[in-house]
Amino acid sequence: MLVLGIETSTPQASVAIGSEQGVIASAVVSRGATYNDFLMPAIAFCLEQTGLGFRNLGGIAVGIGPGLFTGMRVGVAAGKALAQTLSVPIVGMPSLDLVAYEVRYSPKTICSVLDARRNEVFHAFYRSSPGGIQRMTEYRVERPERLAVGIDSRPEEVLLVGNGALLYKEVFEEISVAEVGPMSHSFPEAKALVELSLSRMFREDFDSLYHLKPLYLR
Repeated sequence: MLVLGIETSTPQASVAIGSEQGVIASAVVSRGATYNDFLMPAIAFCLEQTGLGFRNLGGIAVGIGPGLFTGMRVGVAAGKALAQTLSVPIVGMPSLDLVAYEVRYSPKTICSVLDARRNEVFHAFYRSSPGGIQRMTEYRVERPERLAVGIDSRPEEVLLVGNGALLYKEVFEEISVAEVGPMSHSFPEAKALVELSLSRMFREDFDSLYHLKPLYLR
């Protein structure tokens, strides 16, 4: 099954096409173009370069946030429109899950942290599990200083990843049990979205077009 992934919940927007055999095309932009300007031309480019058409797609996966309101709305709306037009299933995946999935082999507890603006961060804790990650907490939004206090009270080592962790790096680096991950894992990416969504596609764990919506924490 070929799945199109759309991730626009942060300042870095991306699309990817892939199957259980791997990602075959992707496109990423971090500045300049708006989400609307980037999205459909990027999808068309990926299809054209791989010799595929929209009718070759068997499913749509979309990042639902939490993140930037405009980006989430554009991505979810585009994914739903494509799924309805092509009569294919759709699944929505939280952006925090995608960031944590990129470091799924870490032996440490993973804390995915994304910038929520207003001096706050979105976050959730995960641990590595066979085949991926397991979320340990609810998705939350709070000030980085409050998150740092919570991490400092944990007995185990914690790996923080995401642009929120980098933005408030000086806050988290004061914690002895915390390590801030690299820039390469700053944003949720459509490639991880495709990989994570495939298991849901095969289980036929689809989302309803009517009920699928961005994950707003505020």
